[in-house]
Amino acid sequence: MTRVPLLSAQGLNVRYGAIQAVRGVEISINEGEIVTFLGANGAGKSSTLNALVGLVPVAEGRVLFDDQDITDFAPERLTPMGLTLAPEGRRVFGGLTVEENLRMGAYAVNDADRRMAAWDMVYDLFPILHERRKQFAGTLSGGQQQMLAIGRALMCGPRLLLLDEPSLGLAPKIVGQIFDLIALLRERDVTLGIVEQNVAMALEVADRGYVMAAGRVVATGTAEELRQTDRLSAAYLGEE
Repeated sequence: MTRVPLLSAQGLNVRYGAIQAVRGVEISINEGEIVTFLGANGAGKSSTLNALVGLVPVAEGRVLFDDQDITDFAPERLTPMGLTLAPEGRRVFGGLTVEENLRMGAYAVNDADRRMAAWDMVYDLFPILHERRKQFAGTLSGGQQQMLAIGRALMCGPRLLLLDEPSLGLAPKIVGQIFDLIALLRERDVTLGIVEQNVAMALEVADRGYVMAAGRVVATGTAEELRQTDRLSAAYLGEE
């Protein structure tokens, strides 16, 4: 029996005016996997993630989630279905407390038991957030804000969590902590799609990956296969 991916994109195209950012991308993420998207700046990785969650319109192609066509769905419709994104740059609400930021992540959860389970999981994963739950988010360090952004996305109990550049701008020690947390999320059965510039760390935690260049997928394979292919370095050097 053929396994149906939890999420897939078929012939995905994204345009910003005359600029085509994503060109005919075909990707899939299976339940329980960690899949990473690699490539140089401007390769189309973030545009792909934004199209998957309805933040930018799909010019052509289809996006399927749990075998349902969600191509034209708005982000607020996708969150209750279990698809959510922790965006690049963290984008926490600095004038709200940590607790208030997390509460906003649970806006689509109507079940009290599910909300409580989400609180417990987030504070268990990120003890510093519990310690600083009454502190304004804008006063947190960059690493703590990234933890808050991920925690906020987890509050809706996603079946698939997409992370856009989770290590961007963080000190090496904090980067290691973020990727340790990503590995913990796998143990908690959270399926993940990650756009990441830190290739070594991404391939350390990922099952599979896609290498993008100029808006196209130029290589795909297991993490081990991608470590060994010369197309990965070629994509970063602009040789694709």
